[in-house]
Amino acid sequence: MNEDFTDIWAFLAASPLLWLTTTLVVFQFSLWLNRRLGGGMVLHPVLLSMGLLIGILLLTGTDYDTYFDGAQFIHFMLGPATVALAIPLYENRHQIRQLMLPLLVAGLTGACVAAVSAVMVAAALGADRITLLSLAPKSVTSPIAMGITEKLGGLPSLTAALVLLTGAIGCLLSPLLIRLLRIQDDRVKGFALGLSAHGFGTAQAFGISATAGAFAGLGLSLAGIMTAFLLPGIAPWLL
Repeated sequence: MNEDFTDIWAFLAASPLLWLTTTLVVFQFSLWLNRRLGGGMVLHPVLLSMGLLIGILLLTGTDYDTYFDGAQFIHFMLGPATVALAIPLYENRHQIRQLMLPLLVAGLTGACVAAVSAVMVAAALGADRITLLSLAPKSVTSPIAMGITEKLGGLPSLTAALVLLTGAIGCLLSPLLIRLLRIQDDRVKGFALGLSAHGFGTAQAFGISATAGAFAGLGLSLAGIMTAFLLPGIAPWLL
């Protein structure tokens, strides 16, 4: 009986459909649990899903490459999902055009501070060069951040985890900071969320309003573009 079960599991584990289905089921469960617990950012669905999937892989003895063969379709969809943010940007193009200069200055400042501050803090705590290279683009959405890290010579898998943590922490702290700073303008709220917490922040901004979501998408896009162009040039000076 045990041998039959082992044979069946070996067959299923090698099937890409198993891990794609597992990922979707785990995420839906995490969404349900997060809502049942009040929707707090501490148990963000993405972080909760990541923890559950790691546990499943460890319990079943499945290596990451086998898992990724099944879940890579979801990874592929990150790109189109990011590009789709152009739709709300187009709908709010008139407001964006009026604020173009301050948005560009804020975007450049935010992208530089995010990368430089993270690297400096990690270096002061004794992180090695590979970790620093992987940490530098942590405030950029995953598809761009992993590409930047690969170009710099870091570990894309480590960067992916750091991006998730950055987004979750940004969503957790942003409501408090918005209240403390008494920010009322949805455009400012959204842009700050997208710039500092990438996709997580953009999703949270759409919960505020459509305008906040559009400006969050702009912040996410500017951070990605500026980091992709600037970081490879300044990384040798930082590290």
